[in-house]
Amino acid sequence: MSLRTLPLLFINLGGEMMYILDQRLRAQNIPPDKARKVLHDIVGTMFNRRFMDELFKPQEAYSKKAMRTVFDRLAHASIMRLNSASMDKLYDLMTMAFKYQVSLCLRPSDIMLVTLNHMDALRTFVEEAPAIKAQVDNVFRLLITNYGELSQGEFHLIRQTLLGFFQDMHIRVSIFLKDKVQNTNGRFVLPCSGPLPFGAEIPGTIRLYNADGNMSKSVNFPSGGTYSGPVKEGSIEIRGDRVTKLGTNMYSLSRPVEASLPTSKVTAAPSDLESNNPDPVAKAELNLLAHLMGGIKESKSGQSSEFRLNLFSTDEEEEQAAAMRPPDESYNVVNIDASKKQQSEELNKIMGDFHIESSADPNAEDDLLQLMDSAY
Repeated sequence: MSLRTLPLLFINLGGEMMYILDQRLRAQNIPPDKARKVLHDIVGTMFNRRFMDELFKPQEAYSKKAMRTVFDRLAHASIMRLNSASMDKLYDLMTMAFKYQVSLCLRPSDIMLVTLNHMDALRTFVEEAPAIKAQVDNVFRLLITNYGELSQGEFHLIRQTLLGFFQDMHIRVSIFLKDKVQNTNGRFVLPCSGPLPFGAEIPGTIRLYNADGNMSKSVNFPSGGTYSGPVKEGSIEIRGDRVTKLGTNMYSLSRPVEASLPTSKVTAAPSDLESNNPDPVAKAELNLLAHLMGGIKESKSGQSSEFRLNLFSTDEEEEQAAAMRPPDESYNVVNIDASKKQQSEELNKIMGDFHIESSADPNAEDDLLQLMDSAY
């Protein structure tokens, strides 16, 4: 497990969240000033300098439930409000989009280019807010400093950690299903042909070398696919050409954004993502996180500037999704009363066997070396 995964996970998921919110704000005809405020507030909160300084310290990635709670708070950092069903759908779309991008990276280091594509888009969202734009540029510098010189092996470990985080997440997304890059079981279809990593040679040739290191023979064979190599390597400069399209806004073509809902209410045991029960292990992390993210203030319920955003096409779909969410008390709890000290005769006998007689030498000192000497 890599201790450098958390910043990339957070930034890329945050970038996907901004793509989705921007699309839904436009689709619901939210006034431009309110939509702009939402995007600016969320980016400003997400890239709070103190929070970023803590985030980039080497540490293990948060659990699925903790990460879900972080983005729940982040999505409500402005005047926009989401109900539980819409928040679930938002997070599902975010995670599946980034999982798809990580799965299709030709090289482990391409995760950096995917991250910079998200950063480029976030910068465009806050062009009109110089202070927030400066925060984005600060995060860009942190990325270059911490990841610009990593080896392919270190990026491979990061990629492995990311895929471990996304394991068992198989939510169907209509935009992927329509493009035939996802099966109906929620698993992605990885192509056998297409572009190759920069510097890789198109497969189809076997070369034989003699003892002197000179090529003595070459044999061609059908590779079974159609491949093409990139003309140049992606740039990590602040306004460079990333070459790859992974990490760009896939909702910009006015295509519907929908996550398929299960057709049956008979489901498996709820996962971390489906439960709203607070995780005591994650609670301390989230308290620190909330403090570092600028102390998000709860807006008064009667405030007229607030509005509700729906991640579904209609209110009926949202109500249906809310009805199908598992109840909060999804798990059977076994209560054990430890206040009554009732001991059976059998237990008393077992406990008696554990009794250790005092040392024959009452003057023996509890010194480790002396205890070792007395054993000989």
